[in-house]
Amino acid sequence: MAINEIKTAHIELYRRTKLTKLQCVYAYIERKALAHSLNDTKTAVQQLHKLASAVVTVIITVVSLLVMGLATTKVIFVVTSQLLLVGFMFQNMCKTMFESIIFVFVMHPFDVGDRCVVDGVQMIVEEMNILSTVFLRYHNEKIYYPNSVLLTKPISNFRRSPDMADTVDLTIDVSTPVDDVSALKKSIQSYLESKPKYWNQKHSILVKEIENVDKMKMTLCVQHTMNHQNYGEKSARRSELVFELKKIFQNLGIKYHLLPQEVTYRNSTQATGG
Repeated sequence: MAINEIKTAHIELYRRTKLTKLQCVYAYIERKALAHSLNDTKTAVQQLHKLASAVVTVIITVVSLLVMGLATTKVIFVVTSQLLLVGFMFQNMCKTMFESIIFVFVMHPFDVGDRCVVDGVQMIVEEMNILSTVFLRYHNEKIYYPNSVLLTKPISNFRRSPDMADTVDLTIDVSTPVDDVSALKKSIQSYLESKPKYWNQKHSILVKEIENVDKMKMTLCVQHTMNHQNYGEKSARRSELVFELKKIFQNLGIKYHLLPQEVTYRNSTQATGG
């Protein structure tokens, strides 16, 4: 009895040590992403500061020339008209610059390190600038998006989302007794309740349809205790859940049987005339 208790204590200690290491790794990743975000924000602010400084410098210069009498109103008018002409020629660039500033500093839908979905593609925010944002796909492919384009697109942000849900599709034999289905639901509920750090107790098992008279399709809807920012952790939890479902099926003896198939037997000897 004492040996079993020692083994149980060692297993529990190992599990807690493993969880502590994972928490340290996650904290390091979050801190690194925050540092990158602050650095990129600082860079964007510096770029905006340079732009604003240039505009203020031009205004101060013009006002100083007028006050000191070194330039007349006509000269200022001619210079201003030329500047307006240049602005008209580069109006698209000015419009893009203004939209990018609005996107980065007003909307600000994500930070560096956030997992986002743009145009149906899941990506990590790698770098943010005034005019563009750099994303990183799962195989380390970099994608550059102009911020003026991102301004017009719907963006899904996993990090800023609440605890997110997940689904697992099941298919069992339609002849499975109702008692076994009830036992299946209770076993799933017991497993979810035994993992309060992974799963919310709020879940549901829905019967979608009966297909080909022999298949009963079901869906297990569960809710994580986190969002899907850490996609690796999310996938590991789901994989463990699917493996647990397999063990529950084995314990309850729930199987799937194919319908009887028609088999045609042909004597090869008669077919060849032998």
